[in-house]
Amino acid sequence: MTYQVHPTAIIDDGAVIGEGSRVWHFVHICAGARIGRECSLGQNVFVGNKVQIGDKVKIQNNVSVYDDVILEDGVFCGPSMVFTNVYNPRSLIERKSEYRSTLVKRGATLGANCTVVCGVTIGEFAFVGAGAVVTRDVPAYALIVGVPARQIGWMSEYGEQLNLPLEGDAEALCEHTGARYQLIGKQLTRSDA
Repeated sequence: MTYQVHPTAIIDDGAVIGEGSRVWHFVHICAGARIGRECSLGQNVFVGNKVQIGDKVKIQNNVSVYDDVILEDGVFCGPSMVFTNVYNPRSLIERKSEYRSTLVKRGATLGANCTVVCGVTIGEFAFVGAGAVVTRDVPAYALIVGVPARQIGWMSEYGEQLNLPLEGDAEALCEHTGARYQLIGKQLTRSDA
């Protein structure tokens, strides 16, 4: 075994877990799950059958990653944040054929206790504030907060807010790394990468 597993964890036969990953107390990983290298799954995490998790993903305590969720490399899922996979659930009506896929792109942060309603894409290095409710797609590098979540700024790859307007043509430097970012309209890109 090339990964670390706490004795209380349940890993169903068929699950794939990458080298150097750590699986902590009371985690349950279903048979069809695919988990990358050097990931950390905190206490009481659930990972469904139709889940793909990239490399170096950190999933904090009490998070359930349900079917049809994809987490790319370097995603951070804060404590007790929530994914959904059915838009209009009813206990008396089976809707497994109606699951909506959720994609969280490379480097994005999902803050503690936020909720991601199924069917959205969260862009690269986007930052979802604690307690936010995400109901629509989030642009790369966007900082979003609130219920429902709305954009209030832009974040660097380092995780610091950039001094930029929400839209227009502008540039900014990350104070910590010196990386340069360029805003054109409503789209931010790293211009020195």
